[in-house]
Amino acid sequence: MTLQRELRLNTFQMAAPSHNWAGLWRHPRDNQSAYNRLKYWTDLAQTAERGFLDGIFIADVFGIYDVYGGSPEAALSAGAQAPSADPVLAVSAMAHVTRHVGFGVTANLTYEHPFQFARRFSTLDHLTQGRVGWNIVTGYLDSGARGMGLATSRAHDERYEAAEDFMAAVYKLWEGSWEDGAVVRDREAGIFSRPDRVHRIRHDGPYYSVDGRHLSEPSPQRTPVLYQAGTSARGSSFAGRHAECVFLNGPNKSAAAKAVRGVREAAQAAGRDPHDILTFLGATLIVAPTGAEARDLRDEYRGYLDAAGQLALVSGWTGIDLAALGLDDPLPFVKTNAIQSTVKHLAGDAAQPTRVRDLLDFTPAGARAPVIVGSPVEVVDELLAWVAETEVDGFNLVRTVMPESLDAIVDLVVPELQNRGAFKTAYGEGTLREKLFPGRSPRLSRTHPGGRHRASAT
Repeated sequence: MTLQRELRLNTFQMAAPSHNWAGLWRHPRDNQSAYNRLKYWTDLAQTAERGFLDGIFIADVFGIYDVYGGSPEAALSAGAQAPSADPVLAVSAMAHVTRHVGFGVTANLTYEHPFQFARRFSTLDHLTQGRVGWNIVTGYLDSGARGMGLATSRAHDERYEAAEDFMAAVYKLWEGSWEDGAVVRDREAGIFSRPDRVHRIRHDGPYYSVDGRHLSEPSPQRTPVLYQAGTSARGSSFAGRHAECVFLNGPNKSAAAKAVRGVREAAQAAGRDPHDILTFLGATLIVAPTGAEARDLRDEYRGYLDAAGQLALVSGWTGIDLAALGLDDPLPFVKTNAIQSTVKHLAGDAAQPTRVRDLLDFTPAGARAPVIVGSPVEVVDELLAWVAETEVDGFNLVRTVMPESLDAIVDLVVPELQNRGAFKTAYGEGTLREKLFPGRSPRLSRTHPGGRHRASAT
C-alpha cells in the first residue's frame, strides 16, 4: 500500500519513571528510571533521528495524581508520572547530538507569565536551530494548583479563556516586538541592534499584562510550532484557532475519525484551511520479528504493570476516584474538571461500557488509544488501516519498555513503512515547521492568529 502523503511519527516520552503504563520501569531491561540522567535523553534522541522520526514529544503534568483514594500514595509508589522533571531542560542536550529531529515540549501556561515564557521558548528555538514546538496545556490537577498557592485549578472552560489571553500576549512578543533586520551585529559601527526596530509590547488582558520589549531577538521560527491536545468542545475550538499539530486519543477507529473531523471543522470555523493542522493519534506498539514473539513480549510486559498506579493515572485524567469502584464496575460518565475527552472516550459507549479491569491491561481502554501487537507487517497493516479509516496524519507512539520499544519502532516498523512508500528515507532541510509542512515558511503564516501580529520592516 502506498500513501499519497507521508506518515508522521513521534516517540511519546515523559521525564518520569512511568508515562502511560505504570510500573514498566521495574522491567529488568527498562531504563525509564534513568529519566533524570542526560544520557537517557541523548541516546533516545540519536535513536529517534536514526529512524527519521519527526519528533520527540515530551509530555508533562504539573502536580501529582492524588484523586485515586484521595491520596498520592499509589502514584508515588508506582512511579506513575511522579516524580517528574522539567521537560524543557534536556532539549538543548538532545539538539546538540542531533541535526534534524524535532522536539515537542509540554508547558503549562497557567503557572507561567507570557513575558518570561516567551524568552524561554525563543531561547530553545535558537539553541535547536528552529526545531522546537510547544504543546500548549492549561493544567487539570488540583494538586498542582495547591502547590502554586491556589485552592483549586481553574474551571475547564475558564482555562481556555485564560489560554486565549496568554496566546495573544506571547504572539505579540514573538512576532511583533523585533522586526526582521533589527539585529545588525555591526562591529565597526558598534551597533548590535537597531533600537528603532525593537518595539514595546503593551498587552492588558483579563488574565495577563505585559509592558515591555521581548528579551530575545527573533529565533528561526519566531513562534515555536504549536501543538495542542484536547477534543472537548472548548478544546477543539481553541485548537482550531491556534494549533498546527493536534494530539488525539481514540479507543476505536470511529471515535478517532470523529475527533479528526472535529479538528478540521474547528479550523474551518476559525477561518483556516482544515488541513493546516496535522493530527497525531496516540498508539502503543508492541512489535517483534514475528507475531508470536510480539505476543510473548506483551505477556511478559503485563507482569510488570502496576494496577494501583494505572488506576491512579486514570483517576487523575478523568477526575473520578476509581478506588470507590469494583473491578467489574463500569466507568460512569461524570462531567468533571479534568480531561473531558478522556471521560467521554472511556465511559461514552453504553452498549460496551468500559469496566475498571479493562484499564489494567494492554487494551484500547487502558491506552485510551489503539494497542497494536504483532510482526512488522502486522503492525504496519494496522497502522495504515487506521490512517485510511480515520484520515489521521500520524501517530504519537507511547513508550512501553525503554529503550527496546523505541529500538523496535526504528529497526522494525520504520523499514516496513519505508518499503511501502509510507515514510521518508531522509529528512528535509529547514526548521521543524518546514519539515512538517514542506514548502512553507519557517514562520507562522499571515492567516494564523499569531502571524497577524508580525512587525512590518521599517
